[in-house]
Amino acid sequence: MRLPNLFKKKTSREIAKDRLKILLISDRAGCSPEMLEMIKQDIAKVISKYMKIDTNNMEIQISKSTARGRGKNPTLYADIPILDLHN
Repeated sequence: MRLPNLFKKKTSREIAKDRLKILLISDRAGCSPEMLEMIKQDIAKVISKYMKIDTNNMEIQISKSTARGRGKNPTLYADIPILDLHN
């Protein structure tokens, strides 16, 4: 198993890719990139009380999905790498 390099500085390409992802997600969800960043920070704050997470590689997505006869509703998907569980 390979451990991620947590202290590696992101390249400008990786930063640009992350910004583009945030822009696309916010456009699809109809909310601003600032709002998505706030949501991401809030999620990280709450979850980090219970486990150690890798916030640098955390990804969130908001999409519109159909819920059993209720039309399209926004749905939040979060990919949060867990580094360790607090006991």
